[in-house]
Amino acid sequence: MQAIVMTETGAPTVLVARDVDEPRPGNGQVVIRAEAIPVLYPETLVRAGAFPFPAPLPAVFGFQAAGTIVELGAGVDPALLGARVVTDTGGFGAYAELVAAEQGSVIVIPDGLTTELAAATQMPGSVAMALVATAALTPGETVLVEASATGVGSCLTQLCVARGARVIATAGGADKARLARAHGAAEVIDHAVPGWADRLRELLAGDTVDVVFDSIGGDSLTPLLDVITPLSGRILSYGWLSGAPAQIGAVDLILRGLTLTGCAGTAWLGEVARQRPAALAAAARSELAVGIDSVLPLTDAAAAHRKLEERTALGTVLLRP
Repeated sequence: MQAIVMTETGAPTVLVARDVDEPRPGNGQVVIRAEAIPVLYPETLVRAGAFPFPAPLPAVFGFQAAGTIVELGAGVDPALLGARVVTDTGGFGAYAELVAAEQGSVIVIPDGLTTELAAATQMPGSVAMALVATAALTPGETVLVEASATGVGSCLTQLCVARGARVIATAGGADKARLARAHGAAEVIDHAVPGWADRLRELLAGDTVDVVFDSIGGDSLTPLLDVITPLSGRILSYGWLSGAPAQIGAVDLILRGLTLTGCAGTAWLGEVARQRPAALAAAARSELAVGIDSVLPLTDAAAAHRKLEERTALGTVLLRP
């Protein structure tokens, strides 16, 4: 079968199309014929070497896939044969025509939701739902959603608006700003413009932000600290688009009575996994809309990674075997 193999860490060119052996299902496993494979921003960091790859190289790359179950291993529910599902592979094996996965990692796609939209929704929808639940958002609060035109950011914007929050969004450029407004943001600030925190102060007009969903990291939070609601303000840090985590210390938080929740690690990933069925169900009910930027052939995996790294995608990029 055809697959995308990561030969070493480095530039997108380390993702190479190769013919590899078809996977066979082990005990408690299924084999999925992949129809839509989402390309995820964290995958670009793993490929580049910022985080360790979870298998010896060279190996078939890929975190998630969606498709139809075509083979069952011992002990698997026979009703799953022929089911449309999404799966999380644990970091390798998804960029392929056939994907082996644990039965416990597959979620049956609800009726009314296409396989492509399920693939596009799985990661950003479940992360956004976990973030909103962790923030304990209440109606009437003001939230700041950084990078709101990303998959997670757009889902966050929609979920917060649905819960009665005022959403101030950041986005890089006019096209992404329009996308943020389409998802319900009350105001949008261009975070590519230097000093954008001053624009936030103007919009607040003396008010404060109750929740900050931080996906940029680096020093982006520093100029925001004094516009976050004292004593009850919450920062949820879940992304490093700047290349580094949020550069603030305990004293910064203590003196203002703020809390920062780091949304990473094993426990956090478990919470995200628990939200996956709810995210797909919300998408099936049209309560959560995830845009698809493009669908590329599997062999164009390197080009898909470049598209994400250059921040030109307006929605999820999918690969199709």
